[in-house]
Amino acid sequence: MKYQCIQKLNPRAFKRRFGVRRKTFKSMVKTIKSFQKINKHSNPGAKPIIDIEKQVLVTLEYWREYRTYFHIATSWGVSESTICRIVHRIESELMQSGMFRLPGKKALLQGLSQPEVVVMDVTETPIERPKRKQQEFYSGKKKRHTLKRQLIINQETGEIICTFFGKGRCHDFALFKASGINFHPETQGLYDSGYQGINQYHSNSYTPKKKPKKGNLSILEKDYNRVLAKERIGIEHINCRLKIFKIFGDRYRNRRRRYGLRCNLLASIYNYELSLPEAKFQTPTIT
Repeated sequence: MKYQCIQKLNPRAFKRRFGVRRKTFKSMVKTIKSFQKINKHSNPGAKPIIDIEKQVLVTLEYWREYRTYFHIATSWGVSESTICRIVHRIESELMQSGMFRLPGKKALLQGLSQPEVVVMDVTETPIERPKRKQQEFYSGKKKRHTLKRQLIINQETGEIICTFFGKGRCHDFALFKASGINFHPETQGLYDSGYQGINQYHSNSYTPKKKPKKGNLSILEKDYNRVLAKERIGIEHINCRLKIFKIFGDRYRNRRRRYGLRCNLLASIYNYELSLPEAKFQTPTIT
């Protein structure tokens, strides 16, 4: 009965309910079926309790609402352990299929096809207090334990190019240096004030002007910072769109080793939806 009600949802309601469009959902189901058909001998065992369509919906519901496995299990009439296995299997198979995959940092150095302007930013996801090495995860900015996620996007298309992850104590600039990312010399980079000094690694970079000690910024410098902020606003919108999935918007309760896989997977799904005909990414225009 639950699945029958879901099928009657209009496109906008389906997007609100699961965080993705119905076309994306159908592509995910098709990808899982194709992957399991090719690798049918690698997963022997009894027939699943619920079919592939429902398994994908369960996974989307888990990402979107981030309820506990127990609460989702009672909604679908299965056991808590079954929901856990379904979510992990669907996530792994979607990544292994290659259908949902980011371009990667090599796309930043592909000659004529490299992006003209990239924007890089770091956002933080709160986590539960670790039992060990708590100081490594404590963020002085957020005043709590967090995991950091670095995104690099193509400013023109809004596509997420690559990601990198670190602990809450790691500074944004230190996280960039640890990622080992290199930009093409002709690519312009737009960054926030956390990347002061990046000109030593990429000369074609732009960061906000900092207010001097016991001084003030000039009118020209203030205008420059305002224009740069408008050009960078696109990546803030993307972070907001990813955080509609409560698994990133709320406190992350799962094991940290799977955090990167889920970030890359949801970023790839975002890119896929961006490629759909009705999807549009509008970059801010400076007048």
